Amino acid sequence: MSISRSLKIVATLYRYGLDDFLEGHSRLAFLHKLLRLCPIPRDTSAPLPARMRMALESLGPIFVKFGQVLSTRRDLLPPEYADELALLQDRVPPFDGALAQQAVESSLGRKIDEIYVDFNQTPVASASVAQVHKAWLRQADGSRGREVAVKVLRPGILPVIEQDLSLMRTLAGWVEKLFADGKRLKPREVVAEFDKYLHDELDMMHEAANASQLRRNFKGSDKLIVPEVFYDYSSREVLTLEWMHGIPVGQVERLRQAGIDLSKLSRYGVEIFFTQVFRHGFFHADMHPGNIFVAADGRYIALDFGIVGSLTDTDKHYLAVNFLAFFNRDYHRVATAHIESGWVPKDTRAEELEAAVRTVCEPIFEKPLSQISFGMVLLRLFETSRRFNVEIQPQLVLLQKTLLNIEGLGRQLDPELDLWDTAKPFLTKWMNEQVGWRGLLRTLKHEAPQWATTLPTLPRKLNDTLSSAKTDLLVEGYIQLMREQKRQNFLLLLIALLLAALLAKNLL
Repeated sequence: MSISRSLKIVATLYRYGLDDFLEGHSRLAFLHKLLRLCPIPRDTSAPLPARMRMALESLGPIFVKFGQVLSTRRDLLPPEYADELALLQDRVPPFDGALAQQAVESSLGRKIDEIYVDFNQTPVASASVAQVHKAWLRQADGSRGREVAVKVLRPGILPVIEQDLSLMRTLAGWVEKLFADGKRLKPREVVAEFDKYLHDELDMMHEAANASQLRRNFKGSDKLIVPEVFYDYSSREVLTLEWMHGIPVGQVERLRQAGIDLSKLSRYGVEIFFTQVFRHGFFHADMHPGNIFVAADGRYIALDFGIVGSLTDTDKHYLAVNFLAFFNRDYHRVATAHIESGWVPKDTRAEELEAAVRTVCEPIFEKPLSQISFGMVLLRLFETSRRFNVEIQPQLVLLQKTLLNIEGLGRQLDPELDLWDTAKPFLTKWMNEQVGWRGLLRTLKHEAPQWATTLPTLPRKLNDTLSSAKTDLLVEGYIQLMREQKRQNFLLLLIALLLAALLAKNLL
């Protein structure tokens, strides 16, 4: 751990008056008094949340990125801190284009002229971890080929990241031990989550795989374009993607001048999001305006695939039930869904949780339905759940952040956008597919290969049980296996009948 870096962090925290966090903590009173003897001038003119943001900006790009991740953990932070940290932006000057060219050659093992006909050393975008250059691939005959975006990892970034992460882990440990609320805030868990995101971004092949998955999910879509990945020109340090021409989605006036239907575009954004969530269970989790363009034909263009989220069927069921129950004002169902999911202690009284959810959420319905925010619904549920020791899953926090981005974007394009009207068909269709005969048939198809594998092994399992079990367990084991055999036979018969019915329907 760097002593100079540690001292700089302590000095920065003191300069912005973040030692005020120590007030009221008897165990830390001596430290608070000791810091006040420091000759460094303190700036306490701004509110404490703003000072925290300014301190992170002063500490550099890795701490800025950490603040951005922290701003999404509204289940842990008070709203005023989360709102302030959400203002953090990567303002990182680009590194020398000649260094980028050297990094490409070293990583891909070829001279730059062998890979690209033209490589523009002036970057078109720069962030804390990497920067992007425009280039054209070289075809076999030496002519200019596809126009591409080349994303290059910052040289020497890994040691800097590891040093700052080490310091963050130390600070997290202090917070957890010294502050009364430290364990609830889970600082070490938050740093570990940030560590994972950051190291994922350091591997360009991870981003390449995410892009390929998303592109495959939306192949032939009339709503979203995902650039092609050129794996022959990509590595852990370099990512070469199809160059996408479009208008940044935040430039609304340019979109109007280009004849883009903003109302349709806003609905497309919501439909794309819910398609990712309820159909694919795999979603782009960094969809802020800087990562979204609009093509000339009115489709969205997705960029930057470093952060994605994945949802299980349990997650999707939780979301669908909660959204539908919320908009039906069925707060009891919201409460029982939390308990059933296991994210609330099993001894939680549903009536008590129901009352808490009602208190927080009912005022939202004072607004017209078209103005209600899905993201704020999730946020309110997270805030309410803090007092009930709810374990909020990281993927749902990512989802809530993404949903807020989508809503903000959609209403910027069309202030009259009714998200509920757009999203309800996806929710109801998904719920219908999960219950009834459709859900049963899908489960049977999914489980059939497992049953086909298990059935032939039952006699051997019976023999193993009879040869190794104690005498008083023989009869019980035999009966259990026979019951399993009958159940499997019945299920296989049911599958056969259902498949036969489907085949007959198709033939007719």
